[in-house]
Amino acid sequence: MKTICAIALFSVFALTVLGKTHFSENFNDAAWTDRWVESTFKGSDAGNWVHSAGKFFLDENDKGIKTGTDYRFYQISSVFDEFSNKDEDLVFQFSIKNEQRLDCGGGYIKLLPAGVDQQNYNGDSPYNIMFGPDICGSTKRVHVILSYKGENHLINHNIPCETDTFSHVYTLIIHPDQTYEVLIDNVEKRSGSLSEDWDFLAPKQIKDPNQSKPEDWVDEATIPDPDATKPEGWDDISQFIPDPEAEKPEDWDSELDGDWEAPLMPNPDYQGEWSAPMIPNPEYKGQWVHPLIDNPDYEFDSEIYSFKTAGVGIEIWQVKSGSIFDNILVTSDPAEARAAAEKIIALRDHEKQAQSAEDEAARLEREEEMARLEDELEEEEEDGHVHDEL
Repeated sequence: MKTICAIALFSVFALTVLGKTHFSENFNDAAWTDRWVESTFKGSDAGNWVHSAGKFFLDENDKGIKTGTDYRFYQISSVFDEFSNKDEDLVFQFSIKNEQRLDCGGGYIKLLPAGVDQQNYNGDSPYNIMFGPDICGSTKRVHVILSYKGENHLINHNIPCETDTFSHVYTLIIHPDQTYEVLIDNVEKRSGSLSEDWDFLAPKQIKDPNQSKPEDWVDEATIPDPDATKPEGWDDISQFIPDPEAEKPEDWDSELDGDWEAPLMPNPDYQGEWSAPMIPNPEYKGQWVHPLIDNPDYEFDSEIYSFKTAGVGIEIWQVKSGSIFDNILVTSDPAEARAAAEKIIALRDHEKQAQSAEDEAARLEREEEMARLEDELEEEEEDGHVHDEL
């Protein structure tokens, strides 16, 4: 009986520790189109999705969905049973491979609340979280935007994203203690407090509206020396003087050209307008600091981290298509996400090796072609020399 009870308790503990997978999508089967709905909101401005494993892969059947049309919008979503992450970790993870070397476009995904109109899913559709890379010109950052009381709040820090053509896995973990982590390829890039790194709440303290700087407050640290006097002859020094090294041109005709005058040059002795030197102000009281008081509008919220989620959606614009989205995971188990990310990292490393091998083969081919052209040129020169001798 004790053994049975122990097993039962262990099972409950294991379920608690391991967490729960709320959504997982690897796009490896053709039926992915049954699980996802493409929005018709943009009409002819919507791009097409391509089922692809990409240029380099470990398994040709391990596919994702690839943006397939340049200068287009991409709006697609998938729904699942609603869950709340109250009192548990929320882990949101996916991989993206920008084979086109994305220069302007989004690579982020959103977690959606229940009730989103999938057929008309668009940029104004509500979302809980928007997370992932965004690249355009000098902007190369990871967006972490969280919805709070109907408003979307962008993180107050810049998190650089990856900009190469290989697979990378982006992970956002939000904890019940209202802390968060952002990882790329299982490496932490940013962590901290939700209340400190976003402007969800009113500030704890504000400037006292009943206080103002006294009229007689002196905050000038220095003043002109009242005892200083302008040196005699200061104003007699001209700003410009005739160039002493200038010479009248030999062909100068005074009758036709007038009297010759040397051109002016800056006077090296000119010191500008005189002003009294500055000295420490004996009346200086320091910079006035506005007194702070507790903000009556501040209200702590212990559930900023908590969302009710029922779907995921991709809603982006891309100038140049070619991004492959894959391995989307929503879970309460950071260990599960970490293990899944390791597989993507292995794919990334394979892609890098394959690209290096391709680059090396192309380099050797170019060298061989150059050598062939040089040999042809030498043969032509030798033939021409023989012909000249004849």
